[in-house]
Amino acid sequence: MTQDGELRLRLQRALDGSCPDVFRELTEPRELARWFGPDGFTIPSVESDLRPGGAYRIAMQPPEGELFYLVGEFIEVEPSERLSYTFRWEDPDPEDRETVVTLSLHDIDATRSELVLDQGDFATERRRALHEEGWSQGLGKLGELLASQLD
Repeated sequence: MTQDGELRLRLQRALDGSCPDVFRELTEPRELARWFGPDGFTIPSVESDLRPGGAYRIAMQPPEGELFYLVGEFIEVEPSERLSYTFRWEDPDPEDRETVVTLSLHDIDATRSELVLDQGDFATERRRALHEEGWSQGLGKLGELLASQLD
C-alpha cells in the first residue's frame, strides 16, 4: 500500500536483452502470447492496436476452466522506454476494478535491461496479490524466453 492508501503492485526484473528486445516481447502479439500469464495458461489470441488510444484484447485460457479476456486501451507507447495501458477483465470479478499498468525499461548494460512494473489501484488486497502472482510467473517465463534467445 502506498502512503496515500492506494493498493499498488510494483515489481522489478533484470532481464537478458536490450530495451528494444524487451519492448518487442511486451508489445508484439506473437511474442506476448509466448510468455504472458500465469504458469499453465495459454494465450490463444492477442489483438492489439499499439498507439495511444488504441485498444487491445488478450484471450487467456486457464489449464482448467473457460476462456476469458483481458482488455484495455494504450495510454503511453514510447518504444524501448515505456508502455502504459488500462487493464480490465471482461466480465470482471465483483472485487475487480480497472487498473493502469505502466512498464518502464532502463538499460543495465548493452545486453541487459531492467523492467519496472507498476499497477494499481486495486480494490482489494486479495486482487492485488492475485495479480502479483500472475505477473511474477509471467515475467519469470519472459526472463527464461529472453535468456534462451542468447544461446
